[in-house]
Amino acid sequence: MIIVDLQTQEEDNQSSSMEEIKLLAETAGGKVIAEAQQKREKIDPAYYIGKGKALELGTAMDEMAADLLVINGELSPTQLRNLENLIGGKIIDRTALILDIFARRALSRQGRLQVELAQLNYLLPRLTGRGVQLSRLGGGIGTRGPGETKLEVDRRRIKKKISSLKKEINEIRKHRDLHRKSRRDKGYLLVALVGYTNAGKSTLLNALTNSQVFTENKLFATLDPAVRELPQESGENVLLSDTVGFIKDLPPQLIEAFSATLEELQEADLLLHVVDITSPELGKLMSSVNEILSRLGIDEKQQVVIFNKIDALSNKEFAALEQKLRRGYPSSVFISAEKMLGITELQEKIESNLKSNEIRMKLFIPYDRWPSFHRLYEKGRVLKIEYQEQYVQVEAEVKEKFAKELSSFEKGPQKSAQT
Repeated sequence: MIIVDLQTQEEDNQSSSMEEIKLLAETAGGKVIAEAQQKREKIDPAYYIGKGKALELGTAMDEMAADLLVINGELSPTQLRNLENLIGGKIIDRTALILDIFARRALSRQGRLQVELAQLNYLLPRLTGRGVQLSRLGGGIGTRGPGETKLEVDRRRIKKKISSLKKEINEIRKHRDLHRKSRRDKGYLLVALVGYTNAGKSTLLNALTNSQVFTENKLFATLDPAVRELPQESGENVLLSDTVGFIKDLPPQLIEAFSATLEELQEADLLLHVVDITSPELGKLMSSVNEILSRLGIDEKQQVVIFNKIDALSNKEFAALEQKLRRGYPSSVFISAEKMLGITELQEKIESNLKSNEIRMKLFIPYDRWPSFHRLYEKGRVLKIEYQEQYVQVEAEVKEKFAKELSSFEKGPQKSAQT
Protein backbone atom coordinates (compact mmCIF):
# COMPACT_ATOMS: atom_id res chain seq x y z
CA MET A 1 0.00 0.00 0.00
CA ILE A 2 0.91 3.66 -0.41
CA ILE A 3 0.15 6.11 2.39
CA VAL A 4 -0.27 9.83 1.85
CA ASP A 5 -0.40 12.62 4.43
CA LEU A 6 -1.67 16.13 3.77
CA GLN A 7 -0.39 19.04 5.84
CA THR A 8 -2.31 22.29 5.78
CA GLN A 9 -1.26 25.65 7.19
CA GLU A 10 -3.07 24.96 10.46
CA GLU A 11 -0.97 21.85 11.13
CA ASP A 12 2.64 21.59 12.22
CA ASN A 13 2.84 17.91 13.06
CA GLN A 14 3.52 16.26 9.74
CA SER A 15 6.31 13.87 10.74
CA SER A 16 4.47 12.36 13.72
CA SER A 17 1.23 12.27 11.73
CA MET A 18 2.94 10.24 9.00
CA GLU A 19 4.50 7.93 11.56
CA GLU A 20 1.10 7.28 13.14
CA ILE A 21 -0.68 6.46 9.87
CA LYS A 22 2.18 4.11 9.03
CA LEU A 23 1.75 2.32 12.37
CA LEU A 24 -1.99 2.09 11.77
CA ALA A 25 -1.41 0.59 8.33
CA GLU A 26 0.98 -2.01 9.72
CA THR A 27 -1.38 -2.81 12.59
CA ALA A 28 -4.09 -3.51 10.00
CA GLY A 29 -1.76 -6.07 8.40
CA GLY A 30 -0.66 -3.94 5.46
CA LYS A 31 2.80 -3.48 3.99
CA VAL A 32 3.74 0.12 3.27
CA ILE A 33 5.81 0.29 0.09
CA ALA A 34 5.78 4.07 -0.36
CA GLU A 35 4.95 7.26 1.53
CA ALA A 36 3.85 10.57 0.08
CA GLN A 37 3.45 13.97 1.70
CA GLN A 38 1.84 17.12 0.44
CA LYS A 39 1.55 20.67 1.70
CA ARG A 40 -1.46 22.76 0.77
CA GLU A 41 -3.02 25.93 2.07
CA LYS A 42 -6.26 24.04 2.63
CA ILE A 43 -7.94 20.72 1.82
CA ASP A 44 -9.11 20.38 -1.79
CA PRO A 45 -12.95 20.17 -1.64
CA ALA A 46 -13.11 17.82 -4.65
CA TYR A 47 -10.10 15.52 -4.21
CA TYR A 48 -8.80 16.25 -0.69
CA ILE A 49 -5.17 16.15 -1.90
CA GLY A 50 -5.66 17.99 -5.20
CA LYS A 51 -6.20 16.54 -8.67
CA GLY A 52 -2.55 16.76 -9.75
CA LYS A 53 -1.29 14.91 -6.69
CA ALA A 54 -4.04 12.32 -7.11
CA LEU A 55 -2.98 11.62 -10.72
CA GLU A 56 0.64 11.35 -9.59
CA LEU A 57 -0.32 8.81 -6.91
CA GLY A 58 -2.42 6.84 -9.40
CA THR A 59 0.64 6.50 -11.64
CA ALA A 60 2.77 5.45 -8.65
CA MET A 61 0.23 2.77 -7.72
CA ASP A 62 0.41 1.31 -11.24
CA GLU A 63 4.22 1.38 -11.34
CA MET A 64 4.63 -0.17 -7.89
CA ALA A 65 1.69 -2.58 -8.25
CA ALA A 66 0.24 -1.15 -5.04
CA ASP A 67 -3.23 -2.48 -4.30
CA LEU A 68 -4.30 0.24 -1.85
CA LEU A 69 -3.96 3.99 -1.30
CA VAL A 70 -4.47 5.20 2.28
CA ILE A 71 -5.27 8.87 2.89
CA ASN A 72 -4.36 10.18 6.34
CA GLY A 73 -7.58 12.12 6.88
CA GLU A 74 -11.32 11.66 6.62
CA LEU A 75 -12.61 11.85 3.05
CA SER A 76 -16.10 13.10 2.34
CA PRO A 77 -18.26 10.77 0.21
CA THR A 78 -17.71 13.11 -2.76
CA GLN A 79 -13.93 13.21 -2.34
CA LEU A 80 -13.74 9.42 -2.07
CA ARG A 81 -15.91 8.94 -5.16
CA ASN A 82 -13.89 11.50 -7.16
CA LEU A 83 -10.58 9.89 -6.22
CA GLU A 84 -11.81 6.41 -7.12
CA ASN A 85 -13.10 7.62 -10.48
CA LEU A 86 -9.84 9.46 -11.20
CA ILE A 87 -7.34 6.83 -10.02
CA GLY A 88 -9.32 3.63 -10.47
CA GLY A 89 -7.64 1.75 -7.62
CA LYS A 90 -8.83 0.99 -4.11
CA ILE A 91 -8.73 3.98 -1.75
CA ILE A 92 -9.53 4.23 1.94
CA ASP A 93 -9.19 7.02 4.47
CA ARG A 94 -7.89 7.08 8.03
CA THR A 95 -11.32 6.36 9.52
CA ALA A 96 -11.85 3.28 7.34
CA LEU A 97 -8.39 2.04 8.34
CA ILE A 98 -9.14 2.41 12.05
CA LEU A 99 -12.47 0.68 11.59
CA ASP A 100 -10.69 -2.20 9.87
CA ILE A 101 -8.31 -2.55 12.82
CA PHE A 102 -11.22 -2.51 15.25
CA ALA A 103 -12.97 -5.21 13.22
CA ARG A 104 -9.86 -7.40 13.48
CA ARG A 105 -9.38 -6.78 17.20
CA ALA A 106 -12.93 -7.05 18.56
CA LEU A 107 -13.37 -10.40 20.27
CA SER A 108 -16.46 -10.12 22.44
CA ARG A 109 -20.01 -10.04 21.14
CA GLN A 110 -20.35 -6.49 22.43
CA GLY A 111 -17.16 -5.39 20.70
CA ARG A 112 -18.18 -6.93 17.38
CA LEU A 113 -21.62 -5.31 17.52
CA GLN A 114 -20.12 -1.91 18.25
CA VAL A 115 -17.60 -2.16 15.43
CA GLU A 116 -20.23 -3.30 12.93
CA LEU A 117 -22.46 -0.37 13.90
CA ALA A 118 -19.58 2.05 13.38
CA GLN A 119 -18.75 0.52 9.99
CA LEU A 120 -22.33 0.76 8.76
CA ASN A 121 -22.71 4.36 9.92
CA TYR A 122 -19.53 5.14 8.00
CA LEU A 123 -20.61 3.22 4.90
CA LEU A 124 -24.16 4.55 4.55
CA PRO A 125 -23.38 8.04 3.15
CA ARG A 126 -20.68 6.58 0.89
CA LEU A 127 -22.84 4.20 -1.14
CA THR A 128 -23.80 6.44 -4.05
CA GLY A 129 -22.23 5.42 -7.33
CA ARG A 130 -19.99 2.74 -5.86
CA GLY A 131 -21.96 -0.41 -6.73
CA VAL A 132 -21.42 -1.71 -3.20
CA GLN A 133 -22.16 -5.40 -2.73
CA LEU A 134 -23.58 -5.98 0.74
CA SER A 135 -24.21 -9.73 0.84
CA ARG A 136 -21.55 -10.03 3.56
CA LEU A 137 -23.76 -7.99 5.92
CA GLY A 138 -26.07 -10.98 6.34
CA GLY A 139 -29.80 -11.53 5.95
CA GLY A 140 -32.00 -11.22 2.89
CA ILE A 141 -32.89 -7.96 1.23
CA GLY A 142 -36.62 -8.65 1.07
CA THR A 143 -38.92 -8.05 -1.86
CA ARG A 144 -38.09 -5.08 -4.08
CA GLY A 145 -40.85 -2.59 -4.76
CA PRO A 146 -41.66 -1.43 -8.29
CA GLY A 147 -38.85 0.69 -9.65
CA GLU A 148 -36.65 0.24 -6.57
CA THR A 149 -32.97 0.42 -7.50
CA LYS A 150 -30.14 -1.71 -6.09
CA LEU A 151 -28.78 1.38 -4.31
CA GLU A 152 -32.11 2.02 -2.58
CA VAL A 153 -32.26 -1.61 -1.48
CA ASP A 154 -28.71 -1.36 -0.11
CA ARG A 155 -29.60 1.78 1.84
CA ARG A 156 -32.73 0.18 3.23
CA ARG A 157 -30.82 -2.92 4.31
CA ILE A 158 -28.13 -0.89 6.03
CA LYS A 159 -30.63 1.32 7.88
CA LYS A 160 -32.52 -1.78 9.03
CA LYS A 161 -29.29 -3.40 10.22
CA ILE A 162 -28.22 -0.20 12.04
CA SER A 163 -31.56 -0.12 13.85
CA SER A 164 -31.16 -3.79 14.83
CA LEU A 165 -27.60 -3.26 16.11
CA LYS A 166 -28.63 -0.24 18.17
CA LYS A 167 -31.32 -2.32 19.86
CA GLU A 168 -28.82 -5.05 20.70
CA ILE A 169 -26.31 -2.53 22.03
CA ASN A 170 -29.04 -0.89 24.13
CA GLU A 171 -29.72 -4.29 25.68
CA ILE A 172 -26.02 -4.56 26.49
CA ARG A 173 -26.15 -1.06 27.97
CA LYS A 174 -29.06 -2.06 30.24
CA HIS A 175 -27.14 -5.15 31.34
CA ARG A 176 -24.03 -3.08 32.09
CA ASP A 177 -26.17 -0.54 33.97
CA LEU A 178 -27.42 -3.33 36.22
CA HIS A 179 -23.83 -4.44 36.84
CA ARG A 180 -22.81 -0.89 37.74
CA LYS A 181 -25.79 -0.48 40.06
CA SER A 182 -24.91 -3.76 41.76
CA ARG A 183 -21.33 -2.58 42.23
CA ARG A 184 -22.49 0.76 43.68
CA ASP A 185 -24.90 -0.96 46.07
CA LYS A 186 -22.06 -3.17 47.29
CA GLY A 187 -19.90 -0.11 47.95
CA TYR A 188 -17.37 -0.63 45.14
CA LEU A 189 -15.39 2.31 43.83
CA LEU A 190 -14.27 2.41 40.19
CA VAL A 191 -10.90 3.52 38.88
CA ALA A 192 -10.61 3.72 35.08
CA LEU A 193 -7.51 3.66 32.88
CA VAL A 194 -7.51 6.12 29.98
CA GLY A 195 -4.83 7.14 27.54
CA TYR A 196 -3.61 7.22 23.98
CA THR A 197 -3.48 3.86 22.24
CA ASN A 198 -0.37 1.79 23.04
CA ALA A 199 0.47 3.84 26.15
CA GLY A 200 0.61 0.65 28.24
CA LYS A 201 -2.77 0.65 29.99
CA SER A 202 -3.33 -3.12 29.84
CA THR A 203 0.21 -3.80 31.07
CA LEU A 204 -0.46 -1.44 33.99
CA LEU A 205 -3.75 -3.19 34.78
CA ASN A 206 -1.84 -6.47 34.97
CA ALA A 207 0.81 -4.90 37.21
CA LEU A 208 -1.70 -3.40 39.64
CA THR A 209 -4.08 -6.36 39.83
CA ASN A 210 -1.77 -9.34 39.20
CA SER A 211 -3.84 -10.25 36.13
CA GLN A 212 -3.03 -11.72 32.74
CA VAL A 213 -4.97 -9.43 30.40
CA PHE A 214 -3.73 -9.67 26.78
CA THR A 215 -1.09 -7.07 25.89
CA GLU A 216 0.75 -6.35 22.67
CA ASN A 217 3.03 -3.56 21.48
CA LYS A 218 0.58 -2.48 18.78
CA LEU A 219 -2.11 0.15 18.38
CA PHE A 220 -5.52 -0.83 19.75
CA ALA A 221 -4.38 -4.10 21.34
CA THR A 222 -7.33 -3.73 23.74
CA LEU A 223 -10.88 -3.15 22.51
CA ASP A 224 -12.96 -5.18 24.94
CA PRO A 225 -12.99 -3.60 28.42
CA ALA A 226 -11.52 -5.57 31.32
CA VAL A 227 -12.48 -5.00 34.97
CA ARG A 228 -10.39 -6.42 37.80
CA GLU A 229 -10.34 -5.97 41.56
CA LEU A 230 -7.71 -3.49 42.73
CA PRO A 231 -6.31 -4.39 46.17
CA GLN A 232 -6.15 -1.54 48.70
CA GLU A 233 -4.23 -1.31 51.98
CA SER A 234 -7.36 0.18 53.56
CA GLY A 235 -9.40 -2.85 52.54
CA GLU A 236 -11.69 -0.63 50.44
CA ASN A 237 -13.55 -2.35 47.61
CA VAL A 238 -12.08 -0.89 44.40
CA LEU A 239 -12.30 -2.06 40.79
CA LEU A 240 -9.90 -1.12 37.99
CA SER A 241 -11.27 -0.85 34.45
CA ASP A 242 -9.25 -0.88 31.23
CA THR A 243 -10.78 0.88 28.23
CA VAL A 244 -10.16 1.20 24.51
CA GLY A 245 -7.17 3.40 23.68
CA PHE A 246 -7.84 6.85 22.31
CA ILE A 247 -6.31 8.34 19.19
CA LYS A 248 -6.13 11.75 17.61
CA ASP A 249 -9.35 12.63 15.76
CA LEU A 250 -11.08 9.48 16.95
CA PRO A 251 -13.84 8.87 14.39
CA PRO A 252 -17.24 10.05 15.66
CA GLN A 253 -18.74 6.76 14.47
CA LEU A 254 -16.56 4.94 17.01
CA ILE A 255 -17.43 7.25 19.89
CA GLU A 256 -21.13 6.77 19.16
CA ALA A 257 -20.85 3.01 18.67
CA PHE A 258 -18.70 2.52 21.79
CA SER A 259 -20.91 4.68 24.00
CA ALA A 260 -22.04 1.61 25.98
CA THR A 261 -18.39 0.87 26.79
CA LEU A 262 -17.32 4.46 27.40
CA GLU A 263 -20.13 4.95 29.91
CA GLU A 264 -17.85 3.05 32.28
CA LEU A 265 -15.64 6.15 32.33
CA GLN A 266 -18.55 8.37 33.31
CA GLU A 267 -19.12 6.23 36.41
CA ALA A 268 -15.46 6.28 37.46
CA ASP A 269 -14.44 7.81 40.79
CA LEU A 270 -10.89 8.34 39.52
CA LEU A 271 -9.21 8.37 36.10
CA LEU A 272 -5.64 7.14 35.59
CA HIS A 273 -4.30 8.92 32.49
CA VAL A 274 -1.46 6.74 31.19
CA VAL A 275 1.09 8.48 28.96
CA ASP A 276 3.96 6.99 26.94
CA ILE A 277 6.89 9.09 28.18
CA THR A 278 9.00 8.04 25.18
CA SER A 279 6.69 9.72 22.68
CA PRO A 280 8.20 12.90 21.18
CA GLU A 281 4.65 14.29 20.91
CA LEU A 282 3.41 13.35 24.38
CA GLY A 283 1.94 16.81 25.01
CA LYS A 284 -0.20 16.60 21.89
CA LEU A 285 -1.21 13.02 22.65
CA MET A 286 -2.32 14.08 26.13
CA SER A 287 -4.31 16.93 24.61
CA SER A 288 -6.02 14.48 22.24
CA VAL A 289 -7.05 12.28 25.19
CA ASN A 290 -8.31 15.26 27.18
CA GLU A 291 -10.25 16.49 24.16
CA ILE A 292 -12.07 13.15 23.91
CA LEU A 293 -12.74 13.17 27.67
CA SER A 294 -14.23 16.63 27.18
CA ARG A 295 -16.48 15.34 24.37
CA LEU A 296 -17.66 12.63 26.77
CA GLY A 297 -18.34 15.27 29.45
CA ILE A 298 -15.87 13.83 31.97
CA ASP A 299 -12.86 16.14 31.62
CA GLU A 300 -13.49 17.56 35.12
CA LYS A 301 -13.13 14.19 36.81
CA GLN A 302 -10.29 13.68 39.26
CA GLN A 303 -7.28 12.44 37.30
CA VAL A 304 -3.83 11.06 38.07
CA VAL A 305 -1.29 11.47 35.26
CA ILE A 306 1.03 8.46 34.93
CA PHE A 307 4.13 8.66 32.74
CA ASN A 308 4.87 5.09 31.69
CA LYS A 309 7.80 3.28 30.01
CA ILE A 310 10.56 5.07 31.94
CA ASP A 311 12.69 1.93 31.52
CA ALA A 312 13.07 2.81 27.82
CA LEU A 313 14.97 6.02 28.70
CA SER A 314 18.57 6.46 29.74
CA ASN A 315 19.20 7.89 33.21
CA LYS A 316 20.14 11.23 31.68
CA GLU A 317 17.07 11.36 29.45
CA PHE A 318 14.78 10.45 32.32
CA ALA A 319 16.25 13.03 34.69
CA ALA A 320 15.77 15.82 32.16
CA LEU A 321 12.23 14.76 31.24
CA GLU A 322 11.13 14.22 34.83
CA GLN A 323 12.29 17.70 35.84
CA LYS A 324 10.41 19.26 32.92
CA LEU A 325 7.21 17.25 33.34
CA ARG A 326 6.96 17.73 37.11
CA ARG A 327 6.71 21.47 36.54
CA GLY A 328 3.59 20.98 34.44
CA TYR A 329 2.22 17.94 36.31
CA PRO A 330 3.44 18.18 39.92
CA SER A 331 1.25 15.31 41.16
CA SER A 332 2.20 12.91 38.36
CA VAL A 333 3.76 9.47 38.85
CA PHE A 334 6.64 8.00 36.82
CA ILE A 335 6.56 4.24 36.29
CA SER A 336 7.44 1.27 34.17
CA ALA A 337 4.43 -1.03 34.21
CA GLU A 338 6.44 -3.74 32.44
CA LYS A 339 9.36 -3.61 34.91
CA MET A 340 7.14 -2.87 37.96
CA LEU A 341 9.00 0.38 38.68
CA GLY A 342 7.12 3.04 40.66
CA ILE A 343 4.08 0.80 41.19
CA THR A 344 4.13 1.16 44.99
CA GLU A 345 4.13 4.95 44.73
CA LEU A 346 1.25 4.76 42.25
CA GLN A 347 -0.77 2.50 44.55
CA GLU A 348 -0.33 5.02 47.37
CA LYS A 349 -1.34 7.86 45.04
CA ILE A 350 -4.51 6.01 44.00
CA GLU A 351 -5.48 5.33 47.60
CA SER A 352 -4.89 8.92 48.71
CA ASN A 353 -6.89 10.29 45.77
CA LEU A 354 -9.82 7.99 46.49
CA LYS A 355 -9.74 9.02 50.15
CA SER A 356 -9.80 12.71 49.20
CA ASN A 357 -13.22 12.10 47.65
CA GLU A 358 -14.70 11.37 51.07
CA ILE A 359 -17.08 13.80 52.74
CA ARG A 360 -17.80 13.94 56.48
CA MET A 361 -21.52 14.14 57.18
CA LYS A 362 -23.80 14.45 60.18
CA LEU A 363 -27.08 12.68 59.45
CA PHE A 364 -30.42 12.61 61.24
CA ILE A 365 -32.21 9.43 60.22
CA PRO A 366 -35.77 8.62 61.34
CA TYR A 367 -36.16 5.23 63.01
CA ASP A 368 -38.52 3.97 60.30
CA ARG A 369 -35.72 4.52 57.74
CA TRP A 370 -32.83 3.30 59.88
CA PRO A 371 -33.00 -0.44 58.93
CA SER A 372 -32.20 0.42 55.30
CA PHE A 373 -29.05 2.34 56.25
CA HIS A 374 -26.83 -0.72 56.46
CA ARG A 375 -25.30 0.78 53.28
CA LEU A 376 -23.48 3.29 55.47
CA TYR A 377 -21.27 0.46 56.70
CA GLU A 378 -20.72 -0.86 53.17
CA LYS A 379 -20.14 2.43 51.37
CA GLY A 380 -18.48 4.55 54.04
CA ARG A 381 -17.08 4.70 57.57
CA VAL A 382 -19.45 5.17 60.48
CA LEU A 383 -17.64 7.27 63.09
CA LYS A 384 -20.31 7.90 65.73
CA ILE A 385 -23.92 6.88 66.45
CA GLU A 386 -26.31 8.45 68.96
CA TYR A 387 -29.86 7.15 69.43
CA GLN A 388 -32.16 10.14 70.03
CA GLU A 389 -35.88 10.12 70.80
CA GLN A 390 -37.11 10.51 67.21
CA TYR A 391 -34.07 9.71 65.06
CA VAL A 392 -30.61 8.20 64.93
CA GLN A 393 -27.83 10.76 64.74
CA VAL A 394 -24.88 9.47 62.72
CA GLU A 395 -21.51 10.91 61.86
CA ALA A 396 -19.89 9.18 58.87
CA GLU A 397 -17.36 9.61 56.11
CA VAL A 398 -18.75 8.67 52.69
CA LYS A 399 -17.81 9.09 49.05
CA GLU A 400 -19.00 12.18 47.22
CA LYS A 401 -21.45 10.21 45.05
CA PHE A 402 -23.11 8.58 48.04
CA ALA A 403 -23.16 11.90 49.92
CA LYS A 404 -25.58 13.30 47.33
CA GLU A 405 -28.01 10.47 48.08
CA LEU A 406 -27.83 11.26 51.80
CA SER A 407 -28.08 15.05 51.63
CA SER A 408 -31.81 15.10 52.45
CA PHE A 409 -31.01 13.63 55.90
CA GLU A 410 -28.63 16.41 56.89
CA LYS A 411 -31.19 19.07 57.85
CA GLY A 412 -34.81 17.86 57.83
CA PRO A 413 -34.95 15.75 61.01
CA GLN A 414 -32.55 18.11 62.76
CA LYS A 415 -34.91 21.06 62.30
CA SER A 416 -37.93 19.11 63.57
CA ALA A 417 -36.00 18.10 66.66
CA GLN A 418 -35.21 21.72 67.53
CA THR A 419 -38.80 22.97 67.25
